Amino acid sequence: MLRLPPITRLFQAPLRSWAVPKAHISAKPARTPTSPMEQAVGISTMFVSFLVPAGWVLSHLESYKKSSVA
Repeated sequence: MLRLPPITRLFQAPLRSWAVPKAHISAKPARTPTSPMEQAVGISTMFVSFLVPAGWVLSHLESYKKSSVA
């Protein structure tokens, strides 16, 4: 018969010793407010960095399928 409690303690011991740093969250408003131009640049950058590569892969999906068959 398997003895599971000693095995599970082996996995739990390293997890207990990990220290998670405390997050520095503040309820105060920002010292310097973000301008609409900075917000637009940030949103545009996120759009380009996430959606353009995904669009590239989807638009070339047929060529990827053909090259994997050969």
